[in-house]
Amino acid sequence: MILAVLQARMTSTRLPDKVLEPILGRPMLERQIERILRCKRIDRLVIATSLNPEDEAIEALCRRLEVDCFRGNLQNVLDRFYQAARQCDPDHVIRLTGDCPLADPVLIDKLVDFYLAQKCDYASNCQEPSLPDGLDAEIFSFAALEQIWKEAVLPSHLEHVTPFILSNPERFKITCYNYHKDLSHLRWVVDEPEDLEFVRRIYEILYPVKPEFRTEDILALLERKPELAEINKRFKRNEGAKKSIEEDKVFLSRLKGNEV
Repeated sequence: MILAVLQARMTSTRLPDKVLEPILGRPMLERQIERILRCKRIDRLVIATSLNPEDEAIEALCRRLEVDCFRGNLQNVLDRFYQAARQCDPDHVIRLTGDCPLADPVLIDKLVDFYLAQKCDYASNCQEPSLPDGLDAEIFSFAALEQIWKEAVLPSHLEHVTPFILSNPERFKITCYNYHKDLSHLRWVVDEPEDLEFVRRIYEILYPVKPEFRTEDILALLERKPELAEINKRFKRNEGAKKSIEEDKVFLSRLKGNEV
């Protein structure tokens, strides 16, 4: 069984409450769920949010949409993710994050097929990025997830779930799915107000005529209206990951100090 776990929370530091910000009158998270449910290779979807009171709104949305919701530890995302997956007893788990309302179900399905054909422990479309930031997806075996849940201690490993796998290539078979052309310079993720403005413009133009619009439709739109890509162009990819690396350094420094 292939399970998709979509991480979502209200307490984003850069754009609080972003997952419930409206896009064409519906919460951003609902728009992303709508797209993910079009995947043909996903057997089940669960939204993993926190026990914080702020995230009761996410649970309420899931109830309305009749989508499974799991609530767990806010800070230890790895534990929250693992516990959400464990209750479903999957063979393989797809990791998605709730700031990607332009997620492409066809590309997620292609990643799943690639992963299964490679017979690996982990595959992603973002470790050697060729797709726009915001189409990120990872898939790995539940056995690998359970292993990292038992062993991971670094802040970056607990916050971002999969860095433990990536830092141990001798233990896990890791592969990367590459798109046929490099689109990694494009930014379709929602972390900043400008990102949300960009995504809203995409939906306003494409959704009314084609609700299931694909990556190719967005690219064609950007060719016709290149000014859209300028809205959020100034932001860099993976800024959150860089912050976690600095937290790892502090953690290791304190650990070393305790050993002295």
